[in-house]
Amino acid sequence: MAKQKIVIKVSIMDNPKFRSKAMKIAVGISGVESAAIGGDNKDQIEVIGEVDPYRLAKQLRKRFCRAELVSVGPVEKKEEKKKEEKKEEAVVPCSCPPPYYGYPPPPPPIPMCVTYPCQEPSPCSIM
Repeated sequence: MAKQKIVIKVSIMDNPKFRSKAMKIAVGISGVESAAIGGDNKDQIEVIGEVDPYRLAKQLRKRFCRAELVSVGPVEKKEEKKKEEKKEEAVVPCSCPPPYYGYPPPPPPIPMCVTYPCQEPSPCSIM
């Protein structure tokens, strides 16, 4: 499935709380890259991504009862040109110190067993 722009009109979006809930539903579906509220009365949701329009409309109908598909079409190329212009900006590396987590570094390991070379003849004799 290719990227597409889906516009859905939801009739009860006059309240900001309902707009927020509709946006949560739209963004919660997998494959959505961006979502915006548009239209003259701000009663339309514009979704861009690899999403099934039927599934998106069905999810919105569950909550709001009235959701109409206005248009489904390919994504315009203008947005890609804007992204390319942003890539041309110079990136300055950060010279920040490493993060400090509040704990000092652990001490180096201490050797527990020390072996000495064997001495022949033994200086200790019982007999």
